[in-house]
Amino acid sequence: MLRTLVAAGVIGLAGATVHAQDERYELSDDVAGTARQLAETALESDLAYEIVESLTTEVGPRLAGTPQEARAREWGVETLRELGFENVRVEEFALDLWTRGETIYEDVAIVSPYPQPVYATSLGGAGSTPEAGLEAEIVFFDSYDDLLTFDDASDALEGKLVYVNDRMVASRTGEGYGWANRKRRSGWVEAENRGAVGVVVRSVGTSSHRFAHTGMMGFPDERMPEIPVVAVSAPDADQIERIHESGEPIVMSLNTNAGWRGEVVSGNVIGEIPGREAPEEIVVIGGHLDSWDLGTGALDDGAGVAITMAAAKLIGDLDQHPRRTIRVVLFGAEEVGLVGARAYAAAREEDGTLDDHVIGSESDFGAREIWRFDSNVGEHALPVMDTMARELAFLGILRGDNEGGGGPDMIPLQYAGVPMARLAQNGEDYFNYHHTPDDTLDKIDEDELAQNVAAWAMFTYMAAELPVDFRPQDDEGTSEDEAN
Repeated sequence: MLRTLVAAGVIGLAGATVHAQDERYELSDDVAGTARQLAETALESDLAYEIVESLTTEVGPRLAGTPQEARAREWGVETLRELGFENVRVEEFALDLWTRGETIYEDVAIVSPYPQPVYATSLGGAGSTPEAGLEAEIVFFDSYDDLLTFDDASDALEGKLVYVNDRMVASRTGEGYGWANRKRRSGWVEAENRGAVGVVVRSVGTSSHRFAHTGMMGFPDERMPEIPVVAVSAPDADQIERIHESGEPIVMSLNTNAGWRGEVVSGNVIGEIPGREAPEEIVVIGGHLDSWDLGTGALDDGAGVAITMAAAKLIGDLDQHPRRTIRVVLFGAEEVGLVGARAYAAAREEDGTLDDHVIGSESDFGAREIWRFDSNVGEHALPVMDTMARELAFLGILRGDNEGGGGPDMIPLQYAGVPMARLAQNGEDYFNYHHTPDDTLDKIDEDELAQNVAAWAMFTYMAAELPVDFRPQDDEGTSEDEAN
């Protein structure tokens, strides 16, 4: 069924070892033709759009651990069954619930020198203000690095609000996010250690709209913040910066109700397209089902849920299923710390099927067009990934490198040794909407969404059909994921 034109480099084919010379791997006409037909069908299909439209309309925002996320799991089970997936189930796990309180925007204002309201929202995991609120002068830091190097022996932050500015720069890869996000993850620790009563940060995003960007903070050694931490919209951050540059001291008021509400239940929703010859071998794909509560989670990550469900559905509609099982996982509680991803990996450790996961990938970067195909596989399998890239090229997709990850929810699996692939999307405007009220269905272009489904259908089918071991061999090293 397969043709290989290689002789040095090692590719496992149906239990055999093939040594090749020119390190080129060729697909059979049947496999290549089926992959192309899947793509052409996907490009004409509106299934993914129908799925994300259904999720964002019928469920809407779905913060991890809330009744809305539970409704999303019910939606996921029903939709997977309607699409013909088998072995549909929910794997539950415990979760500590955090909510921001009664409103998505907090009562935040500049008190002096120029009184005016500010659009702000609590960051995930933040504490609340005293019941009557608080009022304090801000200490302005132009960057997170400036806060890090602030004199620890000084009491200048005692009783003050720490403000961290740090702008994020947009890029196709989204690489500016990790750098700008340091203040969101760790700024509260530096501020609280120095006696500050709260933290205000410029939103981690690239939008010029007056919407604040939320997201989860980091909790070193399971320590939780005792102070409020809010993000302000970019226009409000600009306002604060201008007032600061005038030399006038700035006093702000905050009143927030954010906090932890106790242990609840979340879960991962799973559906499968069983393999025809090796059903125990699993190609795992998916997206995360939860979202932040500000928008309807169309881009983050309704699109990823829809793309992978639609791609697997198209493969399931073939006259003959691929050799391996395709497992679609709709991960729960991603936004609050990859809780569902960790639970999924732990469950596979427990049931002994971790080694059966031959390769994994997640769609979680919006709905713009895919432009690059990355991998993280054994060196012997690189000719196979290069061949996949050649098949994907007609969709405008370039071959990337072999040093990436498979997406946030794949991180625990990758750390456990599961090989990864990544269909990288164009993220140049993703952070205009990410974690804000602007993350809504109207931001999705149906043609770009269809191109995603086409690429995912091709990759997933080839990974499930080709009898290739993607794991590093004993004499190969492994590359590490660089997670956002």
